[in-house]
Amino acid sequence: MLPIRTCLLRGGGLFGHLTCWSHTSPAPLRWFSISAASARKRDYSLPNEAWSPDTRALYRKYEELSRGGAWRRIPSYNSTVHHMADSPPEGGRVNRLFTRNTEQDGAGFEYSMFYNADERRMICVFQPGPFLEGPPGYAHGGCIATILDSTLGAGVVYVQGPVMTANLNIDYRNPIPLGCTVIVDSHVEKEEGRKVYARGQIRSHDDQILHTEATGLFIKLDMCDVVFKSS
Repeated sequence: MLPIRTCLLRGGGLFGHLTCWSHTSPAPLRWFSISAASARKRDYSLPNEAWSPDTRALYRKYEELSRGGAWRRIPSYNSTVHHMADSPPEGGRVNRLFTRNTEQDGAGFEYSMFYNADERRMICVFQPGPFLEGPPGYAHGGCIATILDSTLGAGVVYVQGPVMTANLNIDYRNPIPLGCTVIVDSHVEKEEGRKVYARGQIRSHDDQILHTEATGLFIKLDMCDVVFKSS
């Protein structure tokens, strides 16, 4: 019989900080960072030279709020491995996180997430690069859906633990110019058994333009929902 390795994938709500889940911990679920692995990876949620002044200003706003303890910045790495704490991944097994699939600063998804536990709220400061172009000069609808899915899903993960996206409804209100700064603002609304409902918006950096609205349904995963078999 082949041994079974149980792995929980934070799909839909996947975002790029390298974490494990300990199924030996009491409820609620306990996520923790792999400090040694993280130390070898670049944290892409930190400012770089491609960030616009508006992106930097919004980042500084939430960084300052984080010092008060209500908010916390979520690290983001371009390569992640998701596995159980007592069941290490296969040697050399590395997944490339979709939103971090290029190491060229400013080209793709430039973003930084901040989480507020009391408000069950996830904020994403987002700057779309030229690789995300759809209509000339504007972000592709698919990349907008991706950052919404990632932000809403990340917020759900921090509230409920591992989830997968079951449904994502998006209303596109106003196009998002490439290189501009927007706020992806999401919160968890309610839970019904394994179902978790979240809602979000994308607004301009100054809150003057509503670009997009979305609702999401996420399904909490059991330990055996996703398994990997290895010889």
